[in-house]
Amino acid sequence: MAYTTINKHTSYFNTKLYTGDGSTDNAQTGVGFRPDWIWFKRRSGSGNHFAADVVRGTYASGYKLLVPNDQDAEADYTYIKSLDSDGFTLGSNNNNVNGNSETYVAWNWLAGGSQGSSNTDGTINTTYTSVNTTAGFSICSWTGTGSAGTIGHGLNAVPKMIIAKRRSATRNWPVYHHTLGNDKKMYLNDTQASSSSTNWNSTTPTSSVFSIGSADDINGNGSTYVAYCFAEKPGYSKFGSYEGNGSTDGTFVYTGFKPKFIIIKDSDNVRNWYNTDAVRDSFNYVRNTLTPNDSAAEFDNSNYNRVDFLSNGFKLRGGSSGVGNDTNGSGNTYIYMAFGQTLVGSNNTPCTAR
Repeated sequence: MAYTTINKHTSYFNTKLYTGDGSTDNAQTGVGFRPDWIWFKRRSGSGNHFAADVVRGTYASGYKLLVPNDQDAEADYTYIKSLDSDGFTLGSNNNNVNGNSETYVAWNWLAGGSQGSSNTDGTINTTYTSVNTTAGFSICSWTGTGSAGTIGHGLNAVPKMIIAKRRSATRNWPVYHHTLGNDKKMYLNDTQASSSSTNWNSTTPTSSVFSIGSADDINGNGSTYVAYCFAEKPGYSKFGSYEGNGSTDGTFVYTGFKPKFIIIKDSDNVRNWYNTDAVRDSFNYVRNTLTPNDSAAEFDNSNYNRVDFLSNGFKLRGGSSGVGNDTNGSGNTYIYMAFGQTLVGSNNTPCTAR
């Protein structure tokens, strides 16, 4: 069984559902901590994903936002007014984040609890790095040099997944995933399969640094960047891969915990990223889907990409027909990131199956 030092997963990651009120001062509580990274999305209608974090900080009118489903540069919005001790306050009545009676989801992570400080472990110093070694999560910002180098992530553990973005100009979101290797990339904002890349300088991350090449995606001279780095923590997070079998009695994927949040992507083919969580769906099958690479409203995938969230992993229940290939195409390889609930923590308290 998977033991962990994280007895309360909601101290480090939590999903918050809310309904917009159309105001310019809509405070949301119940997250359980002051979030250092928020990724939020309108559920009831189409609209871009948006992400704010403590490292990139604020403009005069609100937190600096990036759009995970698009190449857009960082921009000044009034959408997130403040990050609060138990949640966040929305500062806009825009339908993207706070339209009256519209429904939304916000995924929240805790890093170091502040903007952090410069990390000098790499050949390229970060401007700020906010780190939570317990939860295996850090946020790093740096200015590119145009020459290959290394970035200190502060985790004291090897990152298994890294999501990066050029802040100062239009560019894709390169993703490193350890199961793909150090010479491959995928883009969070795109449907493409994994492809060869020099983004990671063909070098596997270490417990102190990750490597970057000279491409504009990751290290353009004078451009600014941010990266979200994840190390695995038993009983709390897992970044792995599996092979689909095309059956409604699909592949079982062991994580060592009951999942609360999963993102899946077919690494062999041009397909959507697939995101679901146990808050928007509190019973199996888990089927309400959002796609990180586009602006579509939440949709019910009950006929295709059904997933069972189990006490120690997840099982694919969609066949290979239609969009079922997004999660369980026969012979296709899929990468995933998963956060969950402790199976057995240091207090020896087991969780129950769904």
